[in-house]
Amino acid sequence: MTRIDSARHRVSISMGLCVSLLSIHLFSLGGCTRCFQSATFCNDRNCPPKWESVCLRPEADLTGTFSIVAVDPKRGVCGAAVASKYPSVGRIVPYVRAGVGAFCTQHWHHPDWGALALDLLAKRYLPEQVLAELLRDDAQRDKRQLAIIDMSGRAANRNPSKADASGTWWGAASGKYYACQGNTLVGREVIFAMVEAYEQTEGSLADRLMAALIAGDRAGGDHRGRLAAGIRLAKEGVDGYWLELYVDKSDDAVIDLARKYAALDHEAKGTWRGNRLLLERSDANRTGPLSNTEQ
Repeated sequence: MTRIDSARHRVSISMGLCVSLLSIHLFSLGGCTRCFQSATFCNDRNCPPKWESVCLRPEADLTGTFSIVAVDPKRGVCGAAVASKYPSVGRIVPYVRAGVGAFCTQHWHHPDWGALALDLLAKRYLPEQVLAELLRDDAQRDKRQLAIIDMSGRAANRNPSKADASGTWWGAASGKYYACQGNTLVGREVIFAMVEAYEQTEGSLADRLMAALIAGDRAGGDHRGRLAAGIRLAKEGVDGYWLELYVDKSDDAVIDLARKYAALDHEAKGTWRGNRLLLERSDANRTGPLSNTEQ
């Protein structure tokens, strides 16, 4: 071996040793041993399952949000609506399936659970059993906020008991055929406003979901701002989503979504007077909740 070859060999060994030591160091700190990123910054979603507990989601995947899941058993309709400062939140938090129910995953959200949760619900797991199955081996279970409801109206919530500091206020409330939940909110008034609006609004399930979302937004919503919103519905006998509307980026996403909904010609819409008022009132975004007579 020449002197140059020997030097190259020593460099190769040294580099290999450094990489190994870095891997051990990152593992001990909770980092990813596959992509050599710290737990805070790793964005590799393909890390093997055995490293899931140390390869955490990046901070950007904290979906501070408020949402509602609901069903209309008589009409065979289920749906979910959501709003957040997180971009395109309507495409990654709510999941619905005809004849099955609705599911939302937020805060340290896990989009892969959307289909899995509905699969389990379709196998006649109770909502509580679905959440237990999802969280069983989840190292971040106390960071998740989940909501699920089946077509019978049975609902279950999981709140992020160890939410990040930015995630406070968080909480949930459920009632007949619905559940409301949120984190990173201005306060409990957001959830209570959603509950009141959903219960008092006359109209279709889609109408009531929109009314609840607007009420939560007007009560303050996500304390960081109003960037995105979405609504999804499914109906027995209809493949895929029966209705889906999104506002992926806006200065006033919920109101933009509501106006989009109000202008829509779709059989999912009912008799809710808010549809007309949203189109007529230019000040509709910041005048407090719609009154009982307006709902």
